[in-house]
Amino acid sequence: MRVDLAFDRGHLGVDLPEGVEATVLHKTAFAKLADGRAAVLDALSNPVGSAPYAELIRGRKSACIVICDITRPVPNHLFLRPLIEGLMGAGVPASEIKVLIATGLHRPNLGEELEELVGDPWVTANVEVLNHYARDDQAMVDLGPTPTRATPVFVNRVFMEADLRVVTGLVEPHFMAGWSGGRKVIAPGVAGHKTIRTFHSSRFMSDPLAVQCNLIGNPLHEEQLEVLKKVGEAYAVNTVLDEDRDLVKVSFGEVLASHADAVRFVEDGVRAPTPRRYKTVVTSSAGYPLDKTYYQTIKSMVTPLDILEPGGTLIVASACSEGFGSPEFREAQARLVELGPDRFLATIAAKSLADIDEWQTEMQLKPMRKGRIQLYAPGLTEGEQALTGVEIIADLAAAIARSVAASGDPAVAFIPEGPYVVPRLV
Repeated sequence: MRVDLAFDRGHLGVDLPEGVEATVLHKTAFAKLADGRAAVLDALSNPVGSAPYAELIRGRKSACIVICDITRPVPNHLFLRPLIEGLMGAGVPASEIKVLIATGLHRPNLGEELEELVGDPWVTANVEVLNHYARDDQAMVDLGPTPTRATPVFVNRVFMEADLRVVTGLVEPHFMAGWSGGRKVIAPGVAGHKTIRTFHSSRFMSDPLAVQCNLIGNPLHEEQLEVLKKVGEAYAVNTVLDEDRDLVKVSFGEVLASHADAVRFVEDGVRAPTPRRYKTVVTSSAGYPLDKTYYQTIKSMVTPLDILEPGGTLIVASACSEGFGSPEFREAQARLVELGPDRFLATIAAKSLADIDEWQTEMQLKPMRKGRIQLYAPGLTEGEQALTGVEIIADLAAAIARSVAASGDPAVAFIPEGPYVVPRLV
């Protein structure tokens, strides 16, 4: 038997050792939309919780359309041009229409990568496309702290000063915020570093309700709602993709209403029920673009923990074609390797502002406590491999065979699309 894992821009085939009993966990097979552009236009005309797009844009003087950065496979090529052409047709000058890339604290997307991200040369030829720089305090508007948890709220000035604000994104499970898309594109997407670092401090990250597919009582989600209240009027295009990265749902409207509509559509389909836990679980980082770095790969280690037997082996395949991640993440991982999980956690537990990117290292502690992590990541150098803090393997099939032999259990769970599928014990 052969199982294909999402890997880089394609798939990585794994020929299973003899005797392995494989359970492969997938999303529900959603019906593809035959014409993505037509589906976008229909969503703009039939919104959720707002007036149709053609009415919203009347009399506007300026607009800011926010898109996710290169780490998310959002089909920007389907909706950016209709959004912009609508604005131009309503009399908004092209010079007053900005496309803002929601980088959060990630690096900017430039050059050929920017063109790939936008997906339509007409867009870059007609309007300005900007990267968000969260560390530039002068580029932020201070909206004051949130009322309950006193999170400082700083949001991109270009976004805040636009007459019409539209965020766009992909609704998928998120291992801390419950679901991506919607309000998350604003914070952390175009928020300032103090806001993001507060969200990612240990008091939020360690909360048991800050997990994938959960919004109820999730402190990150609740703070995002508080940020949205301070931002005021905003609208959203939320999309859902299937395993082939084809569009299966698009929703337009008020940010929260549109997001809720997309979540209702996708929530049952991404959960993969299974009646047992496994001593061997094999997954991926969902392929390109999520598996470009080890930083993003950690998401794939957290999502399947519900079905990993304590002390079991979690095997992860990720191309890591761009290497490790930011210098700050590298430094955090070096501290983890030096101090060990318990001492590392003790150094960050009391911080109100997390150091940049150390939250991903904190999330890695969850699978490290649950079992043994093995990583197949050909894009990492030997030095980078040493900083992962996990066991590096060169052969997936051999690692599976060793785990099965050591555990005495031939049952192996495979999750080919990594963190985009949430296995659950039933």
